[in-house]
Amino acid sequence: AEPRVEVVFVPPGKPLPADAGLVVIPGSKSTIGDLLKFRENGWDRDLLAHRKRGGHVVGICGGFQMLGRAVRDPDGIEGSVTEAEGLGLLDVETVMEPEKTVRNVSARSVPFDLPLEGYEIHLGRTTGPDTLRPSAIINGIEDGAVSADGKVIGTYMHGLFGADGFRAAYLASLGVSGGGVDYRAEVEKALDDIAAELEVNLDCDAIFGLAR
Repeated sequence: AEPRVEVVFVPPGKPLPADAGLVVIPGSKSTIGDLLKFRENGWDRDLLAHRKRGGHVVGICGGFQMLGRAVRDPDGIEGSVTEAEGLGLLDVETVMEPEKTVRNVSARSVPFDLPLEGYEIHLGRTTGPDTLRPSAIINGIEDGAVSADGKVIGTYMHGLFGADGFRAAYLASLGVSGGGVDYRAEVEKALDDIAAELEVNLDCDAIFGLAR
């Protein structure tokens, strides 16, 4: 993690932190269902208050879909509720479609003109005026949307904060000094640490023998 950044996971029943500079709404396996839960927790009101204070928002995949005006699922692909009002922070709408997009991608951030790497795994197609300000170019195709003031970003791309250059530039736009952290090296170190603990505490030879 970036040393000057505190990441807080907000559990159900707790408000979004009033002092947050950035709220990230992650992906979802059931966008409409999770959007309804978001409202049940009062996070829609918290998010609007956050925006009024000048806060930034990033919506990823299902989180991007929630940020629009509406999410529609006319064929009931995700469940029995076929339509829900969105959070209204981006001028877009999403319609769920049967075909699922699953792919690794290399892309470029439009606001920061920096390379990105990640993956897509989603249902639905998002359209609307704010898509004229895309957040990224993926394989030559515009992706996502950005609000007129640049403080709300939506994208279908998971993993964008794993790009060291982009992460440092984005944090700088929030007034936070970032960079200096090699994300891939940190992930490799974490995996090596887990492997070392498993080797100490498990009989790996016996487990491998059972797998043969």
